[in-house]
Amino acid sequence: MKLKQVLPLAGCLLATTALMSACSQTKTTSKQTSTAAKVAKATKQTVTKTDVTNAKKLLINQHKWRYNAKHKVYYQVGIKYGTKTTSKTYESMGIFIPAKYVTAKASGNKTYRLTFNNKAKLKGYTAKTAPIVIPVNTPGYAAQAAPTGYDSSSAKYTKAGFIYVAAGCRGLSQTDKSNGSSPWGVTDLKSAVRTLRLNSSRIAGNTNRVFTFGHSGGGAQSALMGATGDSKKYTKYLKKIGAPLATTAGKSTSDAIAGAMAWCPITSLDTANEAYEWNMGQYATTGTRKSGTWTKALSNDMATQYASYINKLGLKDSNGQTLSLTKSSTGIYTTGTYATYLKKKVEQSLNNFLKDTTFPYKATSTEGPSGAAAQTGTKKSGSLPSGTKPSGTAKSGKMPSGSSGTAMGSQSTSSGKTYKTAKAYIKSLNKNGTWITYNVKKNTATITSMKAFVKHCKTASKDVGAFDGLTRQQTENQLFATSGSSANHFDSTISKLLKQNSAKYAKLKNYKASYAKAYQKDLKKTDALGSTMQQRLNLYNPMYYLTSYYDGYNTSKVAKYWRIRTGINQSDTALTVETNLKLALQQNKQVKSVDFATVWGQGHTEAERTGNNETNFIKWVNRSLK
Repeated sequence: MKLKQVLPLAGCLLATTALMSACSQTKTTSKQTSTAAKVAKATKQTVTKTDVTNAKKLLINQHKWRYNAKHKVYYQVGIKYGTKTTSKTYESMGIFIPAKYVTAKASGNKTYRLTFNNKAKLKGYTAKTAPIVIPVNTPGYAAQAAPTGYDSSSAKYTKAGFIYVAAGCRGLSQTDKSNGSSPWGVTDLKSAVRTLRLNSSRIAGNTNRVFTFGHSGGGAQSALMGATGDSKKYTKYLKKIGAPLATTAGKSTSDAIAGAMAWCPITSLDTANEAYEWNMGQYATTGTRKSGTWTKALSNDMATQYASYINKLGLKDSNGQTLSLTKSSTGIYTTGTYATYLKKKVEQSLNNFLKDTTFPYKATSTEGPSGAAAQTGTKKSGSLPSGTKPSGTAKSGKMPSGSSGTAMGSQSTSSGKTYKTAKAYIKSLNKNGTWITYNVKKNTATITSMKAFVKHCKTASKDVGAFDGLTRQQTENQLFATSGSSANHFDSTISKLLKQNSAKYAKLKNYKASYAKAYQKDLKKTDALGSTMQQRLNLYNPMYYLTSYYDGYNTSKVAKYWRIRTGINQSDTALTVETNLKLALQQNKQVKSVDFATVWGQGHTEAERTGNNETNFIKWVNRSLK
């Protein structure tokens, strides 16, 4: 072929390629635009004159700021975020601003009037660009008291150039009689964020750069803040406490945030009970899972139901492969792409540990507060064969402190045997049977099965009905309290199984027909605002807003930035809970990045592969924004 004949052909090919590329880009952009349009329509708020009048009552007094000379911070506490709030202990917030951003003028009685210097910089931020961070210290969905003075927990964050907002919120274990059940805790936090936006010109910081962070139940509520932005399903609750739904100029406010950090989130309560039985319960043979008991039969049925849920959920891995479970010759649906994916995540966690750890290494385990109720039929376990749990460590050989200047809760740390080499450490894990194969040359390892991992490192510590107890004994039962009932059942799957399989269960040990009746009765209850048990469950389930399996998909503004860390040894919840959250986020078109890791050898704590949880959180916020 002559050159002059080749050139036109090449031109056509280039044109075709360019056209295909343009079409592909247009298709992708169209999908993103479609998502944005759906979300905008679903979250659009109508502003009333009453909303504007209400907003005027929630403006921050610029003459009441105080100064902490030691940390060079101006702060104000007792800031109300609702005109109809009922709790003086919990429903207010404190704002802590680095002095670098401020020009202060004394206004008497050790208070100051603030104006803001938008040119001064601290760690690369200005009064206009600084991120705002909000701790959610609510393990076990507990209440978080509002600060009454300077909060020393803020120091590390204000030093980093952040604005620190300590927002109290209602929850369980309150010291007053205000309602702390679902969805009031998150409602309070949402109201606080809206109040920050209402007062954006009266405080330092960029109110479009709000990040929440928490552990356990706090991690769950941080995730909810990230998943439920501007959801109209919260509107009637916001109105109930007089939250600012508008600015004084008549524009709607927003409770959507930029990023969410969650350590060991106890969440996805609609399927958490079933996940627990599939991941851990099916391998247990003691306590409420002892052979011959009706609760063991229930456990197996719940595991089967979870497999059905996974197969409908539509989760995909990074290669676009749909993750599912298939019937297996041993165990309950222990094969399939989803099972393989989880096994790889466990191996990745172990290999990260081997990479991060310098030997000799002293095995150390850390447990943070969970708020979990005492269990009747199982003992706390999940420890490794050596009797201790190793921890992901820094190159120095020291364990990540996991300490929290944010008062995330008390930590208990236990130390065990010192291992001279990685090979010696792996040998100890295989003490009661080989389940890990170690490649000395590559310093990598593989495991034989998820069953082996669970048996050695993550055994069930909670009774069947890990979150919705058969006698309403679990902490989460209190989360769905109603008038006259301090705890209620909420799991419709358990209720269905109790009804369908009553004849089978009745032939086994310890069964009571009253269990089925109790579930059916509770699931019909509504709260004071008329929401059903299922509606309240949806409000406290981030997955409801993140994946198309649920009706809540694309009805909220989802945070762009996410960071999730869990201790892989925790028996407080299934490994599937945080894994599913991560997968759903990665598939969600509103999300820009997901930083996820499950940390080998650590339990229910602010788990980190290396370093300190606070420092790592600060670095992550900086990476997200700079």
